[in-house]
Amino acid sequence: MNAAYSVDPDITLASTLPGAFYRDTAAYERVKERVFARSWQWIGDTDDVAQPGSLSPREMLPGCLDEPLLLSRDVQGTLRCLSNVCTHRGNLLVKAPCVADQIRCGYHSRRFDMAGRMTFMPEFGAAKNFPSPSDHLPQVPFGLLGTQAFAAVDPAAPLDDFLGDIRSRLAWMPLTDFRHDPSRDRSFDVAAHWALYVENYLEGLHIPFIHPALNQVLSTDGYGYELQRYCNLQFARARDGEQAFDLPPSSPDFGERVAAYYYWVFPNLMLNFYPWGLSVNIVQPQGIARTRVLFRAYVRDASKLGDGAGNGLDQVEMEDEEVVQQVQRGVQSRFYDRGRYSPSKEQGVHHFHRLLCEFLGD
Repeated sequence: MNAAYSVDPDITLASTLPGAFYRDTAAYERVKERVFARSWQWIGDTDDVAQPGSLSPREMLPGCLDEPLLLSRDVQGTLRCLSNVCTHRGNLLVKAPCVADQIRCGYHSRRFDMAGRMTFMPEFGAAKNFPSPSDHLPQVPFGLLGTQAFAAVDPAAPLDDFLGDIRSRLAWMPLTDFRHDPSRDRSFDVAAHWALYVENYLEGLHIPFIHPALNQVLSTDGYGYELQRYCNLQFARARDGEQAFDLPPSSPDFGERVAAYYYWVFPNLMLNFYPWGLSVNIVQPQGIARTRVLFRAYVRDASKLGDGAGNGLDQVEMEDEEVVQQVQRGVQSRFYDRGRYSPSKEQGVHHFHRLLCEFLGD
């Protein structure tokens, strides 16, 4: 790890990551294995594997990790995440969601049960020490938040450690009742380093200057930051007269006028909870200066769509993209090195940078 990529733990003294980080191809490649392969990645919802016997192929972080996965629900109802690669010659096993009683490779007809155990292989009668455990499909670390599925290659900690206090903080919210609304899904390609997009999300300092419409809804004086081990929360309060959550007495925030819970999960996931539901934002690195951002919408109360902090997300995204792409140009400058953090407004950015240094350096 380049010593220049250290960040002081004291935000009042610390300087940001240097501009060189966003130009360093070696660091970008190292991040794939040291950061993304060791964190939990969102792999979609589980609506298409609700039925016993369901199979659904997934891909972990397309354009970066590109790991083929398979969600499999057996007849007893157990849901697993398996490798979607045949253990014989590496063929992809399942190409589209389906219902089946086994997993069959179309190349040489090797077969597996729904738990990934190999059950049949033609023309291997003379093979010695066959089958062995390596002939079964590897089970991939897997977990759920409501109907949202997560997987990891080699996670640094359990999923709940990455999710922080989401389960307890939002225990009153029926996360399994959210319904995907594809009409609200979006995909944006941003000409910038993925970390610059994350940094922009993690601070509210820019909201009055970049997002005039959003600034009319949120009370920036009541904007709070809560840092957890592998995630953080931007706690956004609504201005008087603007839409807010109807919080039950069981909520730890009962009595507050909460406009949104903006959760960031290290390194590249945003879970934005609004009165109408959930916007999942996934930041997918496509190259050192290319990023794809996916927005997936899950509606809980359609009557609340169109108002509050969760309204006008397309406009907010365009405003964010414009400034992030300007910063991408700026960090290429020979005259830019490091900046300083606002101790009151950029705690999340400092937290992110510290985690990057930790994962890259250990």
